[in-house]
Amino acid sequence: MSGFVHKPEPVQVPGLVHLHTGKVRDLYQNEAGDLVMVASDRISAYDWVLPTPIPDKGRILTQLSLWWFENLTDLVPHHVLSSDLPDGAPADWEGRTLVCRSLRMVPVECVARGYLAGSGLLEYEKTRTVCGLALPEGLQDASELPAAIFTPATKAEVGEHDENVSYEEVARRVGVETAAQLRQTTLAVYARARDIARERGIVLADTKFEFGFAEGPDGEQELVLADEALTPDSSRFWPADTWQPGRPQPSFDKQYVRDWLSGPESGWDRHGEQPPPELPAEVVARTRAKYAEAFRLLTGHPFE
Repeated sequence: MSGFVHKPEPVQVPGLVHLHTGKVRDLYQNEAGDLVMVASDRISAYDWVLPTPIPDKGRILTQLSLWWFENLTDLVPHHVLSSDLPDGAPADWEGRTLVCRSLRMVPVECVARGYLAGSGLLEYEKTRTVCGLALPEGLQDASELPAAIFTPATKAEVGEHDENVSYEEVARRVGVETAAQLRQTTLAVYARARDIARERGIVLADTKFEFGFAEGPDGEQELVLADEALTPDSSRFWPADTWQPGRPQPSFDKQYVRDWLSGPESGWDRHGEQPPPELPAEVVARTRAKYAEAFRLLTGHPFE
């Protein structure tokens, strides 16, 4: 079993039509046809959206994405039109809401990996490949790869796993030209972000992007970076000063949540049929602190 422990009811706002409730974000459409994206404080683990929120998480994700969008705009345009609060929206939406261009979304999670971890590590240990790409012998958990690789995945519904697919499968689904554009742009953005993060003492091990197409000024189809960008929810960030291949790395994300849920204190069986329990206050506080620390290190400013 998986999904929402308690699926929230959408907030009703005059002039906005609710479109979708995701793991973290609620999507609406305004009267102009623009997308209104609201990042909640929900957190997910082991394919469950947990019953306990992490205070300010949605604001941290939103503000960090905006910072990255501005640092990447010369490589790829982004979808944000405004971060102003829509008329009639609740005060709690402040700082967590983006008004965005409505795009024709590409049905692929565009993942770039510069280090071996997660599902990539599991595949490598079995076949010495990641998404069908052959890698050299002798790599370990958290090893830096000889060069960053594009390892796409299909986008899953809430409660389901994303599934890694080959580049050839992406080309079959979206076309050869679009697949090549996705790979080139994903790796270019990853390289820029990796270098920025490294300067700030963070290893960007891997990250995933979502892209869509918008009609350009001359009628051409323009690839646009959508959703979020380079947050602890979509990226694996490790402290550079403690990085050491051959073991799991501490990370700036929901590590405390996963550790507690999978440990004896939670009393929860992740392979059973019962939903996960509420998180204890200490786990919530430590998780929030990790998200805020990632924001501070990357942007150079404390989250307020």
